[in-house]
Amino acid sequence: QVPLVESGGGSVQAGGSLRLSCALASGLTDSRSRTAWFRQAPGKEREGVAAILTRGDSTDYADSVKARFTISQDTANNMVYLQMNNLKPEDTAIYYCAAAAGLWVGSKPPLNKHAYSAWGQGTQVTVSS
Repeated sequence: QVPLVESGGGSVQAGGSLRLSCALASGLTDSRSRTAWFRQAPGKEREGVAAILTRGDSTDYADSVKARFTISQDTANNMVYLQMNNLKPEDTAIYYCAAAAGLWVGSKPPLNKHAYSAWGQGTQVTVSS
């Protein structure tokens, strides 16, 4: 069973919006402590975009997406979302959902890929100018 499944990617023009969804497998939901969205553009490293703690809803964002992207979660239905507004061509990438269990002691969730152990297969987002 794939632990996370992303959906909602597509092609939009600059200034447009997309909403990505991440469905979490039932075996992951009970122990999950944090969830994040990452992205990887061709030839670039995978970077953290937004993250959220399961308890308390604390969030953190990469500087490049602050005020444009919003991460949210519906714990009752095992879903995490990424609302992306005012998209730019540089947002073009494959977007991945990631999650991890275990105690996280920081006040904000991590944006470091090494802090996550479960990954989805990704969804393509393409923004044209």
